[in-house]
Amino acid sequence: MSFADIIYFILPLVIASAVPLSLVALGGLFSERSGVVNIALEGIMIMGAFVGALTINYLELNTHLPIQLIAIIGLTIGAIIGVLFSLFHAFASINMKANQVISGTALNMFAPAFAIFTARIIFGTQRVPIENSYLMNIPILQDIPIIGDIFFKGAYISTFIGIIIFIIAVIVLYKTKQGLRLRSCGENPQAADSLGINIYKLRYVGVMVSGALAGMGGVIFVLSFSTNFNASVAGFGFLALAVLIFGNWNPKRIIMAALFFGFMRVISSTKAVIPFLNDLHLEDEIYLMLPYIATIIVLAFVSKNSAAPLAAGEPYDSGKR
Repeated sequence: MSFADIIYFILPLVIASAVPLSLVALGGLFSERSGVVNIALEGIMIMGAFVGALTINYLELNTHLPIQLIAIIGLTIGAIIGVLFSLFHAFASINMKANQVISGTALNMFAPAFAIFTARIIFGTQRVPIENSYLMNIPILQDIPIIGDIFFKGAYISTFIGIIIFIIAVIVLYKTKQGLRLRSCGENPQAADSLGINIYKLRYVGVMVSGALAGMGGVIFVLSFSTNFNASVAGFGFLALAVLIFGNWNPKRIIMAALFFGFMRVISSTKAVIPFLNDLHLEDEIYLMLPYIATIIVLAFVSKNSAAPLAAGEPYDSGKR
């Protein structure tokens, strides 16, 4: 396989990996900018992916809808489930002032157990099958030299939807009045409260948007990388947290971080088609560890320059000044 063939093969996969990572990381950004640390992204992704996969499976077997519409419905259901599931974290963190790390950990533990139990009741196995391939060619754009082959031929429907939603979410967070108010809740909630901003309401909004994006990211993961849902999203929720930190809570840097981690993941799973890596004759497990080793190394260097919201993780106390 020539170098050009390797590029054509790897780049679409890197983009497909980066989209759910960046979307879920952006969800974490919404939550933390509002002042609530959300480490439940993995659990929310699993719940969104599970119910989204159930919906897609049902529509595939019982309707004749176009696959594009089925994908959109599945993504919408995943987002709704993500919102509903994230409300548990919001209530515990905002109303009950519980430790946000413990609350998120509880949801991460609950989600796969619930998915496995429910799937076994319905299918007799923990796998939820996806019958169709959600690849598509974009008319006209696929004929563009080089770019068309990489980005618009054999692309995932969910990838384009994820990119559009990412752009909309960034505009809402950084270019609207409500986005400014939400960000103020994570920096100086007391000052925001003095201006009449409802801190509790906006923190709920931040967590719910986080849940919607994470739930949708879970469905995108299933549609992009699997023919079934197997009660796992391969640690993408935790990698998204690493992307958020590596990206220094900045959308542009989050995109670059997502591409980096997406590249490491693709290298780990496609080393057989890359002559240089294949000739090393290393154990498969070493390549599978690459994304997570890279995560540890990168975070060790960048976490000291963290620009996290000042009030992230702190329950709001109206009497504190």
